[in-house]
Amino acid sequence: MKYRETFDREVLVEDVWIPTRDGKTRLHARIWRPVDAGTAPVPALLEYLPYRKSDWTAPRDAQRHPWYAGHGYASVRVDLRGSGDSEGVMLDEYTATELADGVDVVNWLAAQPWCTGKVGMFGISWGGFNSLQIAAFRPAPLKAVVTVCSTDDRYDNDVHYTGGAVLGIDMLAWAGTMLAFTARPPHPASVGEDRWLPMWRERLDALEPYLHTWLAHQERDAYWRHGSVCEDYGAIGAAVLAVGGWADPYRDTVLRLLEHLDAPVRGLIGPWSHQYPDRGLPPGPAIGFLQETLRWWDHWLKDEPTGVLDEPILRAWINDPVPPATSYATMPGRWVGEDAWPSPSVRWDERPLGGPADEPVIVRSPLHTGLDAGRFFPFGNATDLPPDQRAEDGRSVCFDSAALRERVEILGRPRIRLRLDSATPRAHVIVRVCDVAPDGSSTLVTRGVLNLMSRKGRERAVEWRPGTYEDVEFELNATGYAFPPGHRVRVAVSDAYWPWVWPHGERGQLTVWPGGSALLLPVRDPGADAAREQPITFEEPEQAPPLPVTTAPSAEPRPERTVTHDVATGEWTLEVDPNYGGSRTYPDGLRYEESARETYRIRSDDPLSAVASSRWTIRLRRGDWEAEVVTAMELRATAEEFIMDSSIEARANGETVATRAWHRTTPRTSA
Repeated sequence: MKYRETFDREVLVEDVWIPTRDGKTRLHARIWRPVDAGTAPVPALLEYLPYRKSDWTAPRDAQRHPWYAGHGYASVRVDLRGSGDSEGVMLDEYTATELADGVDVVNWLAAQPWCTGKVGMFGISWGGFNSLQIAAFRPAPLKAVVTVCSTDDRYDNDVHYTGGAVLGIDMLAWAGTMLAFTARPPHPASVGEDRWLPMWRERLDALEPYLHTWLAHQERDAYWRHGSVCEDYGAIGAAVLAVGGWADPYRDTVLRLLEHLDAPVRGLIGPWSHQYPDRGLPPGPAIGFLQETLRWWDHWLKDEPTGVLDEPILRAWINDPVPPATSYATMPGRWVGEDAWPSPSVRWDERPLGGPADEPVIVRSPLHTGLDAGRFFPFGNATDLPPDQRAEDGRSVCFDSAALRERVEILGRPRIRLRLDSATPRAHVIVRVCDVAPDGSSTLVTRGVLNLMSRKGRERAVEWRPGTYEDVEFELNATGYAFPPGHRVRVAVSDAYWPWVWPHGERGQLTVWPGGSALLLPVRDPGADAAREQPITFEEPEQAPPLPVTTAPSAEPRPERTVTHDVATGEWTLEVDPNYGGSRTYPDGLRYEESARETYRIRSDDPLSAVASSRWTIRLRRGDWEAEVVTAMELRATAEEFIMDSSIEARANGETVATRAWHRTTPRTSA
């Protein structure tokens, strides 16, 4: 990593209030801009998040916002309404209010005397989501977007549902995380000693766990269509650079944007986790991402000829095979380019799972199948990625190819077609594709989920009629991977995948006819790169100097991820420390303490034994000011309904500010 100590333009940092259209609520912003921007105006870049610029994202913000400012931009970090140091309350993700506020901010930035009137938006995850969503409103100043690890589809490619199935691991965990975020106070140093406590009370009074809303919409209805730019790709007029990582769950969006956007678009997919690609967190290699985005901004916001449109429409990393592990400092592989997407260099290779004479097979997996799935959001931590899949394969029905005679390189979204019957009206089917080495080790390449209730479309729930075969086909997650000679391609089929997929209320089984089933691989032509004159390369990572933050080890060190099995009861327990960064002290004296724990329990033979819980403790201290938030959330289910219990305690300087508890139920309509 190279840290840029000096820039061509001296940088000024200021905190400001940005008004919104209601004339009552102001958003708190931090702006890094050239000192001379008043006489030599610059374009503005906006990152718009709920993740608290004064503490949680401050180290990451320091890496990029001053860097952009030093290169001739006003780089702006804004807390959403009701989060961080901004006024108002926050009631859900991507609300109409949030997006309208974002349009207000874009227009306000463009009108400032230090701005040229041109604005870009960027962000990872939430900030990548709302960059696309705000672009769909077409505010006139917004000319370009860089969206990283984001989604165009809030229903089927987010933290709530996958393939029409409830994401047990993040439906609960992310709701718990957001309860802990929205319950935190603003900083007195930012909003004033006399205002922070009334603002905090207003937030606490408005709290309602998002889980209640998310589980009340189990099909793709108007709630999920709102904010899903896949509903109308043509609404986006700004140029879009879409970035993803093969270890990130949102990578499919990059390929959909390339295929469907009418606006100028380029795609970049590396081996990365849910992180900016310059941060150097596993898996690497990291790239000079800030330099790459600067070329994008300079082209669209300064009209400089940087050659960004001469790049392939897709630059993608092809992972070479590696033994299974939960973390890789660097993935072996290479960069390839595609000048169109879908690409003429990628063809469909259909591989039947069996012959016409093969007998049907029964799929009835133990309900703890999925404990080796890895983290839904790999974050660059030591236990994030899926370990050796042999145990999972043993709990599934597997179909192996013959040993490969030559290298097979795939790029895109594989598909699976299964001829099957379900013994129950409600069931899931999960398919994993693994690379099986000669020593028997099994590396997960990709996977996909289908709630059979949503096989006719995500908008409606259609029960299965037991005793009838149907052909179902669905996509697996996108990947770029090379199977080497001598290895086998394994298709593993299960009807359980806990805790990623919340089980249906009754134990069932699937019957699969291999002769009517097939894996369809997007195989890339090995000679596709022969005509490319220059290899695809990137500069080494460069950032602004790091924020001098002091981290402290936990008082009670604990593993990130443990699995235990009670042999007598058959209960399996997965405990997870999400390890978002732990406790740290900032240069301004703020002491931030964070402790989070997720727990998932299930018995291998009882779908109604599934329980997921989340607990957070947050402490903020500076001088004689101290605030503490403790949240808890639990999700369980009967055959007919989901049961949700949540609570919060908030204290200031040892005195209770608020205590809240919620108990809610909602019918299981398709989940």
